[in-house]
Amino acid sequence: MTTILIADDHAAIRSGLRMMLEPAEGIDVIGEATDGDQAITGARDLRPDVVLMDVRMPGTDGIRATEVIVGEGICPVVVLTTFDLDEYVFGALRVGARGFLLKTASAEVIIDAVRAVVRGDAALSPEITRRVVDAVRTTPGGSPPPPPPTALDDLTARERDVLRCLG
Repeated sequence: MTTILIADDHAAIRSGLRMMLEPAEGIDVIGEATDGDQAITGARDLRPDVVLMDVRMPGTDGIRATEVIVGEGICPVVVLTTFDLDEYVFGALRVGARGFLLKTASAEVIIDAVRAVVRGDAALSPEITRRVVDAVRTTPGGSPPPPPPTALDDLTARERDVLRCLG
């Protein structure tokens, strides 16, 4: 039996994923989380075989939660999100996500990805695969491109300190 923890801040998405996954033979959804902190705690407590992780969630985001879960060796993570932005794709892969799927994926694709990751393989949406291949082919040494600059890059060191304190 393959056990799954679903981490998404939208109840409808969690319910929909559960309804898609549970009828599949050999799959059991053992928990849900509404943010990254709950995902980390749930993964530590429940020890699922895989976590399906959204990227944008309140509090600790999915990329940071993935980094902690993978870093602690708890289980592999498959990112499942609406956002196919390079900063999310490469950010998630850099911290150890074993899969990156878009929420437009069918139940069959998600189930196949979960099974592949549990077997030790990786799983990427076709739209993502091409961008990863292109990035490896076009960057020196085959490493993914650096993340794009953000508005935080324009802040002075003092402004970043103030923002960090506010956070």
